[in-house]
Amino acid sequence: MIFLKKLINNPEQVVRDMIDGMVLAHPDKLKNLPGTNVMIRAHAPVQGKVALVSGGGSGHEPSHAGYVGVGMLDAAVAGEVFTSPTPDQILEAIKAVDTGNGVLLIIKNYSGDLMNFEMAAELAEAEGIQVAKVVVNDDVAVENSTYTTGRRGIAGTVFVHKIAGALAEKGASLEEVEQVANKVIQHVRSMGVAFTPCTVPAAGKPSFEIGETEMEIGIGIHGEPGTHRTAMASADEIADILLSRILDDMKLSPGDQVAVMINGLGGTPLMELYILNKKVSQILKNKDISVYNTYVGEYMTAIEMAGCSITLLKLDDQLIELLEAPADTIAWKN
Repeated sequence: MIFLKKLINNPEQVVRDMIDGMVLAHPDKLKNLPGTNVMIRAHAPVQGKVALVSGGGSGHEPSHAGYVGVGMLDAAVAGEVFTSPTPDQILEAIKAVDTGNGVLLIIKNYSGDLMNFEMAAELAEAEGIQVAKVVVNDDVAVENSTYTTGRRGIAGTVFVHKIAGALAEKGASLEEVEQVANKVIQHVRSMGVAFTPCTVPAAGKPSFEIGETEMEIGIGIHGEPGTHRTAMASADEIADILLSRILDDMKLSPGDQVAVMINGLGGTPLMELYILNKKVSQILKNKDISVYNTYVGEYMTAIEMAGCSITLLKLDDQLIELLEAPADTIAWKN
């Protein structure tokens, strides 16, 4: 028998227990659709507003239910840990938040998510609901992985939630909200590193093995392999490795403005994330790239994995306005 040091009851019930605990903690912001793993805003949908629905496997908290609320998502669908939510659950989310002007699905680029969200979209359209879809693929580390064809969607997804959500809150059309979501996707890049594995409760053992003195560069948020494994390095060296790959892909110019996200994967202290951010800020300053705003914390995790990711979002006046627009969710407040 494997003994898990986790604050859980039944390994098969962690998602259900988490959802119940979340609603009890935040009844003013969230409610759970009965009989589902769907979280929606606590208050009635705003009539005529384009609705935003996202989701994915659990284990990435605060993503995705942490971003349900004014100025961001209208619903989030939780799958089992590291497992895509089912089409029927996604369909229930779409139906619960649609008020007639359409629903935008924000999907991270994983095979299961793509298949299930697309199937749900077809079912919703058959019921007369207008649906648009965007696919987030911000991870510059690898083009293909265990879970994907093409680049993975990771922490940059949170910027898509924020900016598309802000425009929807202003009363924009489904086409306009889809366009700005795709604009963010075109201008956001991320890359991560891991120092330890994580353990899916139902599996009862770490999802991969890594040596005590090693780190995995470019790892995915489910523990998918990265570009290479190397000896543990300093925070400054890690910042150089990750940021150089991001900047090579983004082709920023001197004078450009960016938003920076230093995201913890679940087992990295804030102290260390701020140390990493110091070097990231120095590198960008030396390249005459202006940091408009910096977000340091846990935005999209991988259960208890020690590690982090860096995300850059290239900004313009429209994106700055929407980034600064009001939002009120568990995990993001403006």
